[in-house]
Amino acid sequence: MKRLLFFLIPVTMMIGCTKTEKPNPFFVEWNTPFGSPPFHLIEEGHYLPAYEEGIRQHQAEIDAIINNTEEPDFENTIVAYDQAGELLSKVGMVFGGLRSANTSDSLQAIAKITTPMLTAHYNSIRLNQELFAKIKAVYDKRETLNLDTEKMRLVEKIYRDFERGGAALPEEKREELKKISERMSMVSLLLNENLLKENSGFTLVIDDEADLDGLPEWVRAGAAELAQKAGMEGKWLFNLSKPSWIPFLQFSKRRDLREKLYTAYFMRGDNDNENDNKKLFAELMVLRQKMSNILGYANYGEYSTDDQMAESPENVYKFLLDVWKPAIARAKQERDDMQKIIDKEGGNFKLQSWDWWYYAEKVRKEKYDLDEDEIKPYLTIDNVREGIFYVTNKLYGLTYKKRTDIPVYHEEVEAYEVIDRDGSHLAVLLVDPFPRSNKQNGAWCGGYRSGAYKDGVKITPVVTIVLNFSRPVGGKPAMLSWDETETYFHEFGHALHNFFADGHYRRTSRSVPRDFVELPSQVMENWAGEPEVLKVYAKHYETGEPIPDELIEKMQRSSKFNQGFATSEYVAASILDMDWHTRNVTENVDVRKFEKESMDRIGLIPEIVPRYRTTNFGHIFGGGYAAGYYVYLWAGQLDSDAFEAFKETGDIFNQELAAKFRKHILAENCMGEGMEQYVKFRGSAPSIDPLLRQRGLK
Repeated sequence: MKRLLFFLIPVTMMIGCTKTEKPNPFFVEWNTPFGSPPFHLIEEGHYLPAYEEGIRQHQAEIDAIINNTEEPDFENTIVAYDQAGELLSKVGMVFGGLRSANTSDSLQAIAKITTPMLTAHYNSIRLNQELFAKIKAVYDKRETLNLDTEKMRLVEKIYRDFERGGAALPEEKREELKKISERMSMVSLLLNENLLKENSGFTLVIDDEADLDGLPEWVRAGAAELAQKAGMEGKWLFNLSKPSWIPFLQFSKRRDLREKLYTAYFMRGDNDNENDNKKLFAELMVLRQKMSNILGYANYGEYSTDDQMAESPENVYKFLLDVWKPAIARAKQERDDMQKIIDKEGGNFKLQSWDWWYYAEKVRKEKYDLDEDEIKPYLTIDNVREGIFYVTNKLYGLTYKKRTDIPVYHEEVEAYEVIDRDGSHLAVLLVDPFPRSNKQNGAWCGGYRSGAYKDGVKITPVVTIVLNFSRPVGGKPAMLSWDETETYFHEFGHALHNFFADGHYRRTSRSVPRDFVELPSQVMENWAGEPEVLKVYAKHYETGEPIPDELIEKMQRSSKFNQGFATSEYVAASILDMDWHTRNVTENVDVRKFEKESMDRIGLIPEIVPRYRTTNFGHIFGGGYAAGYYVYLWAGQLDSDAFEAFKETGDIFNQELAAKFRKHILAENCMGEGMEQYVKFRGSAPSIDPLLRQRGLK
């Protein structure tokens, strides 16, 4: 008990410092444009009271369903359950979004209080026997209720949620599940917190300009600005955000410094310090195993894939290994090409993982006469955004109006009103483009309000795209790499999914299988590199001249360059994820040994390290992609096949096909299973061949 008090006292003190006497914005209607969150009015002290009131209201709504003496039916049970918890959802979306994109010590401290509180609350609902009995009563008679497709799906999804959550288990098993899920949520929180500290805790500071040898001017300027902001005027600073470490690895001639920076990145969470994630991760794996066994599954992999398109771990492994074989064969060819350059230059060393990026650039220059510096002047962040706006206008008729009256949570965030083809308001879009020390690494699309219906009226979504792109430096605009350009298109595909989703109920709007949800994002990447699209948006930041045809031709010829590496590191991470979730482990498992055995089993070459190692695999910490990191590649077979459909018509903006994609994939995905919806769009199920062709692996 003393240890618990020792932990709670400083947290409580931190929360106390954030208390405010101002009216709590969560308790009133938001009169902002389109009802978007009033970030300028929300203070950290508002969250805890709002969470507490949200839980109280949600519980009262659940109690009203349970205590209703009328016979359970679709409206008084299923719809009432689906619509309950509006305030709690509102608070959670704002708090969760900011804790990822603009966090603080106080927000992290609040999360340590609210995480177990929320887990206990949702457990009390999901395992409530009286509530489950009412839902089951409607489920059992669903065939007699004359329900349409979406209503039937809503009943089945909600019943299945309760069943998968353990509501049908005997009491002692339900109580055990509660304890497991409460601990799992806290371990996930701690893993992500440690990773955030690791991401921001390392810097490479250079004070001798000679150590910048090989770095382009734009990389030097960015490092100088980072150093200046850190109070190190006259020096150059590199950190673990992608816009910083990737170009250093690509261009720096200092092999020892490349090794230092790369090692810091892939060793995050595995440094035997206060942020070490090995023990926590092992505990999480044991907890997930126990949970799965209680629910009747052999392992978490079976539990996770049971309601996905893949259906089973065996299907996932087969798919991944079918891609792995040609990918690793190509990666070995790429490695050999690099080793030839090292030998030709008299390097007298074997290629290592921290060398790959550097020598890949040399191979690209040698084979295709192309380097990043040629492309970047045409890819300012504004140009790329306008390219995305152009593509989505041509496909779906969308237009965008920049709004300065919509509140934002940081001065760098830009707000847009999204307007549909018929001139009606469709959504609010917030774009957060640049890295900050209090922001998670990577890129993602989220939301501060989901699109749904309330009392028959459509509630439009507030969608956010969060990025970590290279900042403008030296008086020049922010210029993106090609990888960043594709990332922007990718995340906008997720945004389109949020804009168009047209489920009438919360649960059906969110019923998309995880291995289907990456289709809308990945298919958008295809338009980024199409010559007719590039000619529209890729314009030189100084002259305004469109990108020349010869440069587009070089980009086209090199589009499959290094795909052996890119695919292999992704598949390796996906297999590592599946291995953790299909093998019995103990809390004493040797994490490094497990990783090595996993990678040795598939024949990963030492020059490649998986994209994510166990201790920094944030995608699977919280469960969202646990036993599911494969989904990006799984969706790749869908997106490559879908884009081929456009190419086959001879018009990448084919309006008839775009309308079908919007209807069956983006708007009505709530109406059926993922593959059913895809077949409605395409007319047939995809094969793996378009994916392999797209990546130059076949």
